[in-house]
Amino acid sequence: MSKAIFATKIDPSFNDLPERWYHFQRTYLRAVESAFGDFVIYYEPRRSSENLSSRGGRSAYFGTARVVRIEPDHQRSDYFYAHVEEFLPFPRPVPFKEGDHYYESGARKADGSTNKGGMGRSVRPVSEGEYDLILQAAYAHILTEEKTALAETRATSGLIPFSFAEEPETFQRPIVERVVARPFRDAVFSSVVKEAYNNTCALTGLKIINGGGRSEVQAAHIRPVSHAGPDSVRNGVALCGTVHWMFDRGLLSLDDNYNILLAKEKVPETIQRLINPDRRMNLPDQFELRPNPQWLRYHRETFFKG
Repeated sequence: MSKAIFATKIDPSFNDLPERWYHFQRTYLRAVESAFGDFVIYYEPRRSSENLSSRGGRSAYFGTARVVRIEPDHQRSDYFYAHVEEFLPFPRPVPFKEGDHYYESGARKADGSTNKGGMGRSVRPVSEGEYDLILQAAYAHILTEEKTALAETRATSGLIPFSFAEEPETFQRPIVERVVARPFRDAVFSSVVKEAYNNTCALTGLKIINGGGRSEVQAAHIRPVSHAGPDSVRNGVALCGTVHWMFDRGLLSLDDNYNILLAKEKVPETIQRLINPDRRMNLPDQFELRPNPQWLRYHRETFFKG
C-alpha cells in the first residue's frame, strides 16, 4: 500500500464524486491499485474543466479518503472507479505551494520551479511524510483546539499540567489515526459546515453568537452517518437547534432546488413563522459547498413525513 494524490476538477469530465468514488482511466490503474486500502488526498487543479483556458480551481488539496474497492466502469471501456470510505474535507484547503515550500517533492524541479508535468498527472504517489504534513496544515486549528481542550480538562480536574514540549502520547499518534476517530471527524464536519453557512441557520436565517463568542448554530448531516452518510460539507447544512431536531425527524426537508419542505400539519405555526419567508434555504456562495441532490433525495425518501 502507498498513499496517493487524486486530482479532480470543479467541473470534471469524469464521473467523480469524491465522497464516494474517483473515476479514472486505465493509464492510472497501477497507481490506484498501489493505493488500495490506504489513504489518498484530493487535489483541485487551477483548471476548472477540460477546457484548456478554464480557470477558477484552487490549486489546493481539499480532502482525504481511504480507497476500499476498485472496479471497472461497465459503461466505458478502459475506465475504472476507485470507491472510497472515510472521506473527510479539509477545513483549510492547502495550496500545493506555500512560499518556497512544495508539499509534494515531485512538484518541484531541481531549479526550484514547478514541475507542471508532474502536477499534471491525475494520480501520483505521495510519501507518508508528505501526507502527514498536508493533513497537519489542513487541520491545524482543529488540532490546536484539541490540545487546548485537553489542557483545560487536565487543569480543571487537578491533574498535573504538561508542557507542549513534552506532549502526552495522545499527540504522538500519526494524524491518520485521528482522521478515522469519530470525535475528530465531528469537530471537522462542524467546522466546515458552520464556516460554509457563515454560522447562520440555512432555514431561518438566525445567527446567534453566545457570550463566549461561539455560534449556536449546529452542523446537521443530511444523510446521517448511521445511514452511511459522509462527513462532507455537501452532506451538511447549518441549522439552529430546534430546526435541526425537526430536520432529523423528517418534519422538514429540502427539494433538489433547495426549496424548504414542511410536513403537512406537523410543523407548529410558531416554527413556520421562523422559516425563511420565501421558503428557500440560504445557500453557501460557493457552488461546490452546496448540498448534493443525491443526499437531499435520500433524506426526502427515507425521513421526510410530508
